[in-house]
Amino acid sequence: QRSVVILGLGSDREWEYAIPERPWLYQTPEEILIKASNGASDFGNKFGQPLICGSLLTFEHEESGKKYGYDKVIMLAGGIGYGKSADAEKDIPSKGDVVVLLGGDNYRIGMGGGAVSSVDTGEYENTIELNAVQRANPEMQKRVYNAIRALAESSRNTVISIHDHGAGGHLNCLSELVESTGGVIYLNRLPVGDPTLSAREIIGNESQERMGLILKPGDADELVRIARRERAPIYLIGSITGDHRFVFLDENSGEKPMDLDLVDMFGKPPRTVMNDRTMTPSYREISFQREHLSRYLEGVIQLEAVACKDWLTNKVDRSVTGKIAVQQCAGPLQLPLNNLGAVSLDYRGGKGYATSIGHAPAAGMVNAGTGSVLAIAEALTNLVWAPMPDRIRSVSLSANWMWPCKNEGEDARLYQAVKAASDFAVALGINIPTGKDSLSMTQKYGDQVVYAPGTVIISAAGEVTDIRRIVGPVLRNLPDSRLIYVDLSGDGFHLGGSSFAQYLNKLGTTAPGVPDPEYFVRAFNLLQSLIGEGMILAGHDVSAGGLVTTLLEMCFSNPEAGMEVNIAGMPGETIPVLFSEKPAVVIQAERYHQVTALLEKEGIMHQIIGRPISEREVQITTREGMELMPVDHYRDLWFKSSYLLDRKQSGEHLAGERYSNYMNHALKISLKNFKGSFRSLGIDPGRRVSSGTRAAIIREKGVNGDREMAHALYLAGFDVKDVHMTDLISGRETLEEIRMVVFVGGFSNSDVLGSAKGWAGAFKYNEKARIALEQFYARKDTLSLGICNGCQLMIELDLVTGPELSPKMLHNDSHKFESAFLSVHIPENPSVMFRSLAGMTLGVWVAHGEGKFSLPGQKGDYHIAATFSHSTYPANPNGSDHDVAALCSSDGRHLAMMPHLERAYLPWQCAYYPEERRNDDATPWLEAFVNARHWLENT
Repeated sequence: QRSVVILGLGSDREWEYAIPERPWLYQTPEEILIKASNGASDFGNKFGQPLICGSLLTFEHEESGKKYGYDKVIMLAGGIGYGKSADAEKDIPSKGDVVVLLGGDNYRIGMGGGAVSSVDTGEYENTIELNAVQRANPEMQKRVYNAIRALAESSRNTVISIHDHGAGGHLNCLSELVESTGGVIYLNRLPVGDPTLSAREIIGNESQERMGLILKPGDADELVRIARRERAPIYLIGSITGDHRFVFLDENSGEKPMDLDLVDMFGKPPRTVMNDRTMTPSYREISFQREHLSRYLEGVIQLEAVACKDWLTNKVDRSVTGKIAVQQCAGPLQLPLNNLGAVSLDYRGGKGYATSIGHAPAAGMVNAGTGSVLAIAEALTNLVWAPMPDRIRSVSLSANWMWPCKNEGEDARLYQAVKAASDFAVALGINIPTGKDSLSMTQKYGDQVVYAPGTVIISAAGEVTDIRRIVGPVLRNLPDSRLIYVDLSGDGFHLGGSSFAQYLNKLGTTAPGVPDPEYFVRAFNLLQSLIGEGMILAGHDVSAGGLVTTLLEMCFSNPEAGMEVNIAGMPGETIPVLFSEKPAVVIQAERYHQVTALLEKEGIMHQIIGRPISEREVQITTREGMELMPVDHYRDLWFKSSYLLDRKQSGEHLAGERYSNYMNHALKISLKNFKGSFRSLGIDPGRRVSSGTRAAIIREKGVNGDREMAHALYLAGFDVKDVHMTDLISGRETLEEIRMVVFVGGFSNSDVLGSAKGWAGAFKYNEKARIALEQFYARKDTLSLGICNGCQLMIELDLVTGPELSPKMLHNDSHKFESAFLSVHIPENPSVMFRSLAGMTLGVWVAHGEGKFSLPGQKGDYHIAATFSHSTYPANPNGSDHDVAALCSSDGRHLAMMPHLERAYLPWQCAYYPEERRNDDATPWLEAFVNARHWLENT
């Protein structure tokens, strides 16, 4: 999340940067360069010091060595969790309780992460900074998580206290575990991968994903058993002493590299006093010409803050867990336009949690306090589309402060920003219980210094009453509906700190704010009520790019509609009205008379500004006349910035193919005669009795698709058993009573040997596991299914075709992980599960990096159970021969499939589902599981 731009070189010299001045930005590196004097630019020399301008990422041209910048690029990865209220507070340990460590080894690469992140980059020697790069091991994290989850989900949670390893490593985690009592940690019992580490390096080590716990001595044995089953490394590293000392003891040598009284560690710390001088910047007014509107729009819409983020969103798993209700992409074209993300609490698809982010770095440069207010407001105008039980009081915020502190004027600006955030949140009635700071956002290059703009990134989260009522930003082609502009700011249409200002190489003198928080609350809560009552069909916030961008984006992912808009009656000049980024939303409503009456009653400023039309253009009537904005033209420009960045990861050919085809891959779902109800499928969703038809989830360390698969099987009528590879290897499980096995998706063994090759080896080279599998497949009354990683396993073990026609699973042609919701076609096929789905075209999730089916034989030699609906990338996301998405055995009993049908068996799990079928209980993918159960019951 570090933002970097080009360094100003002084008031009497020219400097080079990459704020676009013309709409054909990003054609070639040479065209990105623009020259301007510091005296003509608000992004020039600030307070006589070198300055970061905007929040840009810089790239260096290979030939000239010159630096080129793109607009701010921020990708926030996170998650939302929940737990039992009884487990929410830690207990106080007692003398003799056991300190347990779960996770991986210590290495020197884990040294100094927390410390180095708090100093200016470039201040230390490179070796120190390199050692601060902590390794990421998601498979280890998953193993540890599974072990802890088993305790949390048991009838009695035996964990007394738990703490993760963050900055400070063992020193931080273990000291907080024993803070109230005191304890001894045995240094020689800590896992060490590098024997040259000193005691200090071991104590402060941050490498690997680890968790510290305290348990009663009698309960530790149970966790050891669970951890061994999950292959989660576990170490009993210490005990509670009750003497209020924190001791690291080497049992072998008797040395105590640390022996401190807890009061010395957790006593009252000295107050830190920071002195700084408030400095008032002077920026120029933004001037513009109305006749250049189309040129301005073409430039603004290509700035990375505004432009398409497809190059980011298509390479991360956006469907894992099967509880994802809303992710980045929306509509038939699956473009990254959604305002928020949401997850369901469970697989019933009712209540859930939603999250969103907001930030305003450029506005914060104009006024630090305004930047904080706008960041909070943007997070809330993104989150408002999810109905919450207590409306705005359901929301909690997290603040991530990124600031170049200890530079003159910056500490004062940080104070202003934090105070404004605090005051605004209090006025809104919202808490900020957590956050993070990175207060060393300064880059040193020899004797030169580059500053990042002080920024707060706000993450908002809240409980959702019904995830199926979340409103999206895709315009519905309903001519009788109306578009309503709703002002949540109450301020004027100021251009300061906007993308429009950035395009013109300015900051401006005034950024919009929220002068009346109580008004914002009323508007937010009324929108919540309208959403809860189903009165809003579609909606989008006004943020980066302004109102004109909002209107265009609402048309982008619906390939059939446009808008007729009239803003002549809105106060202010046309350019500020269209490009100001003051907090507001645009909603689409059919019962618009009722909506406007309610807005009027609450005193919320609003205006009916338009309606959908069939033409593919946004027709905007202004005081000066009409502007015709062809939707597809601006969408191509909006997507082009993503394409130019995508070339760096997918290569010119496939990035170009994605850019050329994205508009041709609109999802077209064909459900044929599928009725969609649980009753029509013969399903009892409330079943609590055994069916007697047993299926087993087979999983290895690192898999992550087991829970959603288990629920799909259970909902379809199976009794489901969890089987870890350690159960088969040890002989605890033989599969003798199992009728169907499912190998689930994930990243077993971190894919270090190639996808599923390590998992396959666990079967091949462990006799009990091998015999159990061979005996299962020798029976004629069994079925099997492999999804994603499980598909790769079945192909690797020749469980579908036999060795004479054995396919290979190769890396995706794009050489990167592919995540997408796309359509597959089900041809006539012998599969037990898919036979009844023949002729359907269904939406499904893919999430894999090595999913290309390479078939050595002819197409007719294989029994193809599903194909991607298009041959072109990315609709065929991996380049599979003959567009194959799934293969089955000749008798139809065994099915191997790369897409995740278990993440799309309920309509709310689908990133796109036909609007007229939104009340379906299930998708046809659930019928496939029902088909399996019926076959087994009749065999």
